[in-house]
Amino acid sequence: MKITAIKSYPLKAARDIFVVKVETDEGIYGLGEGGCSSRELAEAEAVQHFARFLIGMDPMRIEHIWQKCYRSNYHEGGRVLTGAISAIDIALWDIRGKKLGVPVYQLLGGACREHVFGFPTLSMNDPDCLAKCQDYIDQGWPCLRLGAATPIPGWAKALHSADPDPDNMFEPRSSIAETVEVLTELRAKLDKAIPLGVEYHHRLSVAEAASFCQQAPTGSLAFLEEPIRDETPEAYAMLRQMTGVPFAIGEEWASKWQARPYIEQGLTNFCRVDVCNIGGLTEAHKVCGWSEAHYIDIMPHNPLGAVCTAATIHLCFAVNNFAWVEINPGINESAPDLFPVQLARNGPSFPLPTRPGLGVEFNEDAVADHAHSLTDMPHFHKPDGSHTNW
Repeated sequence: MKITAIKSYPLKAARDIFVVKVETDEGIYGLGEGGCSSRELAEAEAVQHFARFLIGMDPMRIEHIWQKCYRSNYHEGGRVLTGAISAIDIALWDIRGKKLGVPVYQLLGGACREHVFGFPTLSMNDPDCLAKCQDYIDQGWPCLRLGAATPIPGWAKALHSADPDPDNMFEPRSSIAETVEVLTELRAKLDKAIPLGVEYHHRLSVAEAASFCQQAPTGSLAFLEEPIRDETPEAYAMLRQMTGVPFAIGEEWASKWQARPYIEQGLTNFCRVDVCNIGGLTEAHKVCGWSEAHYIDIMPHNPLGAVCTAATIHLCFAVNNFAWVEINPGINESAPDLFPVQLARNGPSFPLPTRPGLGVEFNEDAVADHAHSLTDMPHFHKPDGSHTNW
C-alpha cells in the first residue's frame, strides 16, 4: 500500500478547524485533524511541504513517517509544524485500523476501560452557573470545569466607555475576586464528591496565580488549568512552591520535549495532552506512558471537531492513567453533513468504539458549505490598553 495523495481542508464546523485526508492506492483513506487554532492556513501549507516526500511511502510505517516529518528540516518542531504532523499522523492510524479491520484503540494496546467519561465547561460569567452545574451533575457528569470569570471593573468601564472591544478586556485582579466568590458558592452548594476545576487559559502572572490559589477556599479546587503560559517551566516551579493546588497543564505542548520538564519535575498533576498539537497519536501515546511512570493522570484537551474527538477518545480508551476528557458537544459533534459518521456519545461518556479506524467518515461534497472563516482568536487587552493573553 502506498500514499497517493494528501489533501488539506481548512474548514468551519462550529469553529474553524483543519482536516487532512490521506489517500492510498488501495482506496483506503484516513482522516486527521490539526490543532494550533486560528493558524489553519499555515498548517495547510506545512502539510504540502510534507506531502512532497510522503507521497509514494507506505502509510503503515507510522513511526518512521513521524520521524521523517519531524527531522526532515534543520528547523524542526514548532506548533504549526507539529499541528500539521499531528493531522497526518492521526490519518495514518485511521488507515492502519481500516486496513486491519480494527478500531484504533486496539492498535494502541486495547481497551483499558468500557467507558470514557468527560467533563463539560461552564462560564463563571453566567448568572445561572449554579443551576447549570447542578443540571450537569444530575445528568451524571463526574467532573465540572469552570471558565474563570472575566468581569470588567467599574473603574475600567468609566475609563473605557467608548472601548470598541469591551468584551475582550481582562483585568486579572477583578477576575480573581469574582472567580473566588463564585467558586466559594459552588463548592458550598454542590455535591462535594464532584471535582471542580478552574480554567484560566494562561491569563495570569505567577503572582496573580498564587494570589488566586491563596484566596480560593482550601480544598475547593480539584485542579487549576493553565494559570500561566508554559514557555518557562521554571515559572511553574516557582508557582508550585507557592501553592499546593493541583495543576492541569499540557494543551500547548508541541512535542515530548516540551512535556519533559513538566512530567519529570512534577509540575503538572493532570496532563492536558492534545493529540492535534503534540504530534498525533504517536507522540501523545508516548507522553501518556511517560506520565504514568510519574503517577500523572491524563486529562486530554479536546476543543475541535469530530476527527480530533475520535482520535482523543481512542487514546483515552487505550491508556490506564486516564482521568476525564474535555467534551464540547457543540463543537466536537458539529457538522453532521461534513462528518456523517462520528463517534457516538451517551450523555457524559463515550462507549467503546466498534468501527475500524477512527470511526469517522468525511463527505467532501459538503466542503463547499463549510468555508474557512479565517477567524482569529480574541485579542484580550487590559484596561490600560496593553495586550494580554487570550
